[in-house]
Amino acid sequence: MLDKSIKLIIASFIFIPFTFGQIISNDGGSSEGDVIDRIIAQVGDNIILLSDIEAQKIQAKNENVEVDDQTECYMLEELLYQNILLNQAKLDSIIISDGQVNAEMENRLRTIENQIGSREKLEAFYGKTYTQIKEEFREIIRDRMMSQEMERQITQDITVTPRDVERFFKNIPEDSIPYVNEKIAIQQIVIYPKINQASKNKVIEKLREWRKDILNGERNFAAVATVHSEDQGSARDGGKIEATRGMMVKPFEAAAFSLEVGEISDVVETQYGYHIIQLIDRKGDDYTIRHILKTPEVGRQELMDAAALMDECVARLKKNEITWEEAVQQYSEDEDTRQNNGNLSNPYTGDQYWDVQNINQIDPQIFGIVNSLKDGEISEPSLYTDQRSRKQGVRLVRIQDRTKPHVANLKDDYNFIKQAAENERKEKVIANWVNEKVHKTYIKIDDNHSDCSFRYDWK
Repeated sequence: MLDKSIKLIIASFIFIPFTFGQIISNDGGSSEGDVIDRIIAQVGDNIILLSDIEAQKIQAKNENVEVDDQTECYMLEELLYQNILLNQAKLDSIIISDGQVNAEMENRLRTIENQIGSREKLEAFYGKTYTQIKEEFREIIRDRMMSQEMERQITQDITVTPRDVERFFKNIPEDSIPYVNEKIAIQQIVIYPKINQASKNKVIEKLREWRKDILNGERNFAAVATVHSEDQGSARDGGKIEATRGMMVKPFEAAAFSLEVGEISDVVETQYGYHIIQLIDRKGDDYTIRHILKTPEVGRQELMDAAALMDECVARLKKNEITWEEAVQQYSEDEDTRQNNGNLSNPYTGDQYWDVQNINQIDPQIFGIVNSLKDGEISEPSLYTDQRSRKQGVRLVRIQDRTKPHVANLKDDYNFIKQAAENERKEKVIANWVNEKVHKTYIKIDDNHSDCSFRYDWK
């Protein structure tokens, strides 16, 4: 079984190519000079390079994970596993569309961009432009998604019953039952400032002015988007977005599909602001557009009005004039949580409980608010910026529930244990599948890794 920290490094490593300025010599050592690489394994037509392992080792060290010979074996086996999945996916003609790849690419790059701090830091890290990074990763992402789809098909019929879960838990040695950190369930009410019509009109007029200039040949759409668009994710690429049907919000997508190639839309309003959109290409459900986004300015008075409305909400809650659930329905304007009593889901796990030890890494805004709150207690209103839409508002937060650190048990941690039971069953199914495919697939591993202790009999 792989160490958890090693698994995390391997799982997150799809975005770290070997671009660190080091080279691999013929004997496997590192030095300065020309890049010398070599094949260390092959699965079907797919090759694994020594540089693939070296890049992962560097990243592991950056994450303060101890790297030794066994670590290298773990990394090699994970690559062998991904490649045997990919090999079978190709044989089974599994198709991942360009739209799916582009959507996944944008999501991953935005996540990394947020973690690193900015688009500029991302480009500096890789030593490439954003467009070059996307081009380099496109086929890597496609292969990864094909492997994931193959794995999903292998394990899609796996289920566990309550009796299975209970049996699984009882078979865990007492000294191996996991310890569960303190977790909290968080609720929120968000009020966004009302934008006055004058601010909206100003943005609409500016977009129409740019549209007119572009149509007259006086301006270039990509240049205007680069300088003026407030969508930072696409502005550096001239406002370009590659998408597939269902990926964008409905008004935006409806406008994009109503255009002919080269045509520019009138101003389109979405929850993010106002846009003009130019269709570059469309093939079936996949399309490429450029857009320019502008958001109306929020005036000081509008922000003060939102704060005053939140103060009213807080006062009524403290006087017990309304319940929390009623306050969410009457005041909250956050569509993601309003229909769920304000419950805020962890964006990484989808669970409504957040691990207290990790919450600061996931949402620093939340950590500062809930750190000192007691169960059922509400925070003071505070300024808030939605991470997706970048809209600024006023937020009230409440601790709905809190679990104490404890040894896992079936009563309090059933879903957690059920997931572990499902994972164990998946591992067995996957092991049987791999061991069967190994005997039907061309696999070669170099002599330098012949002493590795693998889970599967690759040799």
